[in-house]
Amino acid sequence: MTDKNIPTIEGSMVRRGVLGLSAAATAIGGVAGAGLGLLAPRQAVAQEAGPSRLQTVLDRGYLIVGTGSTNPPWHFEDETGTLVGMDIDMARLLARGLFDDPEKVEFVLQGSDARIPSLITDKVDVICQWMTITPGRAQQCAFTVPYYREGVGLMLMADGKYQTFDQLKEAGSDLTVGAMQNVFIEDWAHKALPETKVDQFESPDATLQALNAGRVDAYLADQSAIRWLMAQNPGRFADSGYGWMPNSYASAVKQGDPTWLNWVNTVYREAMLGVDFDLFAASYKKWFGIDLETPKVGFPTEFS
Repeated sequence: MTDKNIPTIEGSMVRRGVLGLSAAATAIGGVAGAGLGLLAPRQAVAQEAGPSRLQTVLDRGYLIVGTGSTNPPWHFEDETGTLVGMDIDMARLLARGLFDDPEKVEFVLQGSDARIPSLITDKVDVICQWMTITPGRAQQCAFTVPYYREGVGLMLMADGKYQTFDQLKEAGSDLTVGAMQNVFIEDWAHKALPETKVDQFESPDATLQALNAGRVDAYLADQSAIRWLMAQNPGRFADSGYGWMPNSYASAVKQGDPTWLNWVNTVYREAMLGVDFDLFAASYKKWFGIDLETPKVGFPTEFS
């Protein structure tokens, strides 16, 4: 997810996990502020390499993960106040690989703008927080292999006037698309539907209410969010069947530690293609409603 449309908790972090289930806020002052959100490339290169974080984490006895708490299906609190989501499952997969115990994780809740600063200042060991891979960010942190391919799409009412993307396109200027406020949203919508009108709302909930009330014809959102809403409301909504604006989600670690990066990548690859595939597939099914196809046996997919 880009930073363009994410509610942030600027300059603040909250720690939750193995050190105590009661949340304890930890202010970090200017460290997580906007000033450190985009370090210059030269500063990033100047970071010093040290002992691998892999050994540091093993010696500590638990993993520290940077994430969020307000964005289903990636990271959010369920009805019991428990932190859940696809990003949380990825974090627990790492803890399982380290300690044979998925519960040995301390989660540091933070805004999107704190992701890279928290790595650089060693506040966290790894980021699992719907992080879009971009060339600019790759100058400041080391991305893992991606574990999700994101894009935007259009959700419709299942019993609404329009049922397919072709029908939306044919509607031209008669169509109104609803979306959360974003300076780029008009360009994004017109990339797929050049003539459509665009109504912007202050939150995803307000946009969804507009779709339910018939004030907009389609709801533009991340495809993962659309899948989540459809899974939570069976039969009420429909996917238009068209996606665009592709980007990849990955975790990130501090630069200069190839041993730690390689270990995290090994865990992710084996979850997507190897011995832990069942865990990864169960998470995809739970959060996205997607049945992943079992990886083929034979020549390694990584080299095909």
